Amino acid sequence: MVRVQSPEMSSLLRASGITKAFAGVRALNSASFDLEPGEVHALVGENGAGKSTLIRIFTGAETPDAGSLEVEDRVVSDYQPKVSKSLGIAVIYQQPALFPDLSVAENIALALESGGIWRKVDWRARKQRARELLEQAGASIDPDSPAWSLSMPEQQLVEIAKAIGSNARILIMDEPTASLTEPEVERLFRVIAAFRAEGCGIVYISHRLEEIFSIADRITVLRDGETVATQHKNQVTREDIIRQMAGRELSAVLPKQQVPIGEIALDVRRLSNQAAGLRDISLHVRRGEILGVAGLVGAGRTELAETIFGLTPADSGKILINGKPVRIATPAQAIGQGIACVPEDRRQHGVVLEMPIASNVSLASLPAVSSRGLIDRKAERELARGYMGQLRIKAESVQSSTGTLSGGNQQKVALARWLATNPAVLILDEPTQGVDVGSKQEIHKLMVELAGRGIAILMISSELPEILGMSDRIAVMHAGRIQGVLSRADATPQKILSLALGHDLGHE
Repeated sequence: MVRVQSPEMSSLLRASGITKAFAGVRALNSASFDLEPGEVHALVGENGAGKSTLIRIFTGAETPDAGSLEVEDRVVSDYQPKVSKSLGIAVIYQQPALFPDLSVAENIALALESGGIWRKVDWRARKQRARELLEQAGASIDPDSPAWSLSMPEQQLVEIAKAIGSNARILIMDEPTASLTEPEVERLFRVIAAFRAEGCGIVYISHRLEEIFSIADRITVLRDGETVATQHKNQVTREDIIRQMAGRELSAVLPKQQVPIGEIALDVRRLSNQAAGLRDISLHVRRGEILGVAGLVGAGRTELAETIFGLTPADSGKILINGKPVRIATPAQAIGQGIACVPEDRRQHGVVLEMPIASNVSLASLPAVSSRGLIDRKAERELARGYMGQLRIKAESVQSSTGTLSGGNQQKVALARWLATNPAVLILDEPTQGVDVGSKQEIHKLMVELAGRGIAILMISSELPEILGMSDRIAVMHAGRIQGVLSRADATPQKILSLALGHDLGHE
């Protein structure tokens, strides 16, 4: 691991050997990080690198399985949000957590005031304090304004005002500029400079590398839950950072088997959806092809899937299925055109945990197992048994509750539901998220088998090895657009990350 030693001084925060696992899967593996007074220390890594878990440990939302955390030389032994706050740690998330129906002053007071519920509130003093804190944050916001009326940048400024009022010494900023315009970013940087001048330290998380090189002093790279490098920004280049972020082995990915590629099954032309943040999307997928869709969080990948599937209809553009223009304004219309979509959150949208496997499998194709409006339970069970065998779903019977299955088998049930509709186009959003290695390889094998049957697959994934290992071509999204499309032969982790960060490979 590359590590640069800073001049001797007492750290505001020091994490050493932090390890954390969820359901046996390690999110952090002996990760380390430190923060000095007056420093902006950037924390970067691709999706799933462990950044969020490390931040949750800093804020007391998670307890590490191993390792130590010190705040101003005090060892943290009690991991709770209130303890973290008392130690001077504040966090500003990409999506501010304000109560929409309360005023700005009330939101600030909830975070800063103490006392019983029956105490008398000095409303004039409360509003005056909110006004002063907002002014320090560089915000011209009326303390009486309801939080719902604020823009996203204004909500972030309210969060900064709360941090100032809490006398935070350590400020964690998670993608703070994701929804800001350039003038708003400049204003935020001025606020950060004021924090630094007071000796505070800022942990700065962002996918925007130019921004990081502009504001950070040091940069720490996480990869697969491990700290792979900590270095001063003037000792490293953007290409170095991308290489460090992407340098994992691809051996865990099932090698892609070549199958015959046929005619274009799905053709998307200049598709836009203002509500979903999509602009001028054009792509196509052929029968037997797996088109991977890569990009960072917020790039618009899931929104693209939802638009094609009719959950959030497009404002403009065309969708062609097998060369014929189709109108898709609802999921029912998408299903009728041969499109199926396995969603990212299988527990919330992919399966009904309380229902048996048989009922889950038939849910999207009830006409096939119904007669005169009544479900033929025998036909439903036969349908489910067929997919249990085909997809190797491990369960006692088709009557077993789906909630009792492992994550990998739940994912297979979600897949079976949509295969039962006999789709021509299959959209898979994070198909192996949260499943063990064995189930992941089985799902990869199933994808190859489905492609071999001539199904066109649009696979959205945050895992670079999966994208590289399973895709015939890779479309990389950035800020609601297709930034570039790579062939399997040309794709590398560095090229994908460069495109995902908004760079043009032609100018690399």
